[in-house]
Amino acid sequence: MQSNEQAANAEEVGVDRHWHLSTSDHEIAISEFEFSIFRIFAAFTRWMDDLTASCQGSSDQSFSGIDFSILNVIRMHDRPKSISEVGRLLNRDDVSNIQYSIRKLTKAGLIAKVGEKGQKKGVVYTTTEAGVAATDRYAKYRRELLLPLTRSISADEEKLVELSTILTLLSGIYDQAACVAATHR
Repeated sequence: MQSNEQAANAEEVGVDRHWHLSTSDHEIAISEFEFSIFRIFAAFTRWMDDLTASCQGSSDQSFSGIDFSILNVIRMHDRPKSISEVGRLLNRDDVSNIQYSIRKLTKAGLIAKVGEKGQKKGVVYTTTEAGVAATDRYAKYRRELLLPLTRSISADEEKLVELSTILTLLSGIYDQAACVAATHR
């Protein structure tokens, strides 16, 4: 139920932001934040998919932006990564989907398994020459296409660092809430 002040504010603005997920000012703020996350996730996914399509080279394999995010993480610091490291760095727990992407990247010759044959524990993946070339193209196109569009917001890198910190803290809050929700299934 709306308070008189909330109703007056809604009328003054002309938009009623109250609904079943938004019954208080705090819920309205959180709901609007979550809708922003939905929109940025969809836009970011489209961006990654389109950029990835530009960077695939001559591969007959089709990759998603998520596949290339794994490829870029494997190349990070030019140090091989295990599947669990990739999952941890991307805050993902869907190991089977990560393994599927890794199989695609391996089949396409963009990454290679490093470790003893037949040994599952201790296996890590590294980028191949083709993987380095693909991630170099990705970085080049990202610099040419995205970074000029972000200059107005990145003029103050401190704000971007602060926003990244806030989003990291919020990911922890959502992870904790997910753990609590999982106990109530």
